[in-house]
Amino acid sequence: MMTKKTMLSDIEIAQKAQMKPIQEIAEQLGIFEDELELYGKYKAKVSLQLLNRLKDKEDGKLILVTAINPTPAGEGKSTVTVGLGQAFQRIGKKAIIALREPSLGPSMGIKGGAAGGGYSQVVPMEDINLHFTGDIHAITTAHNALSALIDNHIMQGNELNIDPRRVIWKRVVDLNDRALRNIVIGLGGPMQGVPRQDGFDITVASEVMAILCLADGIEDLKQKLGKIVVAYTYDKKPVTAKDLGAQGAMALLLKDAIKPNLVQTIENTPAFVHGGPFANIAHGTNSILATKMALKLADYTITEAGFGADLGAEKFFHIASRYGNYKPNAVVIVATVRALKMHGGVAKTDLALENVEALRNGYANLQKHMDTIRQFHLPFIVAINRFPTDTENELQALKEMLEAEGVPFAMTEVWEKGGEGGIELAQKLIAIVEKERRVHQELYSLDQSIEEKIGTIAKMVYGADGVEFTSTVKKQITQFIENGWDRLPICMAKTQYSLSDDPTRLGRPTGFKITIRELRPSIGAGFIVALTGEVMTMPGLPKKPAALNMDIDENGTIRGLF
Repeated sequence: MMTKKTMLSDIEIAQKAQMKPIQEIAEQLGIFEDELELYGKYKAKVSLQLLNRLKDKEDGKLILVTAINPTPAGEGKSTVTVGLGQAFQRIGKKAIIALREPSLGPSMGIKGGAAGGGYSQVVPMEDINLHFTGDIHAITTAHNALSALIDNHIMQGNELNIDPRRVIWKRVVDLNDRALRNIVIGLGGPMQGVPRQDGFDITVASEVMAILCLADGIEDLKQKLGKIVVAYTYDKKPVTAKDLGAQGAMALLLKDAIKPNLVQTIENTPAFVHGGPFANIAHGTNSILATKMALKLADYTITEAGFGADLGAEKFFHIASRYGNYKPNAVVIVATVRALKMHGGVAKTDLALENVEALRNGYANLQKHMDTIRQFHLPFIVAINRFPTDTENELQALKEMLEAEGVPFAMTEVWEKGGEGGIELAQKLIAIVEKERRVHQELYSLDQSIEEKIGTIAKMVYGADGVEFTSTVKKQITQFIENGWDRLPICMAKTQYSLSDDPTRLGRPTGFKITIRELRPSIGAGFIVALTGEVMTMPGLPKKPAALNMDIDENGTIRGLF
């Protein structure tokens, strides 16, 4: 039964939180005063020198939180991540949460923020979901500085012989603005530049964001920025940011953004919120620097991977873990009765009605994600994130299906109860981690061909029958091999809503193939992006954007931010 306190909005709950000064949070972690850079009273950046000081300290345990394919019904993956961290703290374990930073595009569009929800939130929620410490703005500026240098180089004589028709480096803005997807620049005469077709991506889709999240320090950041492929010459040779001499200035613009941000939860559990690459376009996890810091400072680090295990977890294992050189000790797969019913064919408007049959049908989606984690040889537990509309019959049916497979599970009520609602999950995770010492195994090696790597992901993670490569992609593969790019991991750009590349095919579809329509080199980040379906790198706003409900009064009180 819903209590009165659960009727408060997320922002109302967050505004009532009793936050501690961030120096206190840092002190309880063992962070020195001179390693902390304050951004007001409740936010701080942590110096990278901390990693040097603690380099010989043993890492704590790493818990990865993933989920089934998301639906409009809601899964609450970030909320479970935050609640789990709070639960560990409640049972006396030193825990840190590591999350991505929210993007203004989804926050002001339709998806909402990424700071958790209810009584399992990271705070100050308003700051985190708006400008925070300016990291995303710094990435926007660094990205667009490179864009400006490209067009200036072409206008000022074009010594690198760049073909303006083959400039692949777009501009970015941290908003959903479909009108900017395809534009023409340089109009107005000789003094305004060289006219050419261009476009904008959303900032979190920028390769600079991916690089920031995969770099292990300033020097590594600079080297990675230099490898960004921005264009091709008239004879189709790649041109990099280093060729333009841009990497130094870009790294300078990112000198503060690379430092992890320290905040806290409603229950004062420490949290790193740093970096925010999209999971359906990029690799979808917070910075490896934040995770590395957390592992040195806590017994348990709880991090999440974007969307379902088919996107977020797969990329965590094949990209983030590889470059971060750390391995998860266990995985949490978040599922809800509501979402499983949608995967079983129930419309969003009918989710409040009991439907055990649809739940059983939708369970196949959860089964596939469990199978995927098994293939990586990792122990896991299913977190049943309980909603008030779940009936006892539905919950019992889900428990019975999990018990029949011998799958460990725990009921969570962290939205309403905070850390208390995640204690069962935390305790079962501790037992799993202490009992099982497995180390995850990648599904493909970097020595395999581009086609083999993509095929492995499609078949083993998505359940596809195979892969179809367009004629354009086949030509690109030849080109990538010639450029020496074929030994990089693959970052699949795919719809988050389905295991297939068709967002309407819910549940566990069969008898389908994945079509790769384009490859994009993210050589600085260290992976190849394979685009499927109609994935957009610049989202649009819905008919009624969330921004229309947002406001602030003369006292500075924010309304309508979730």
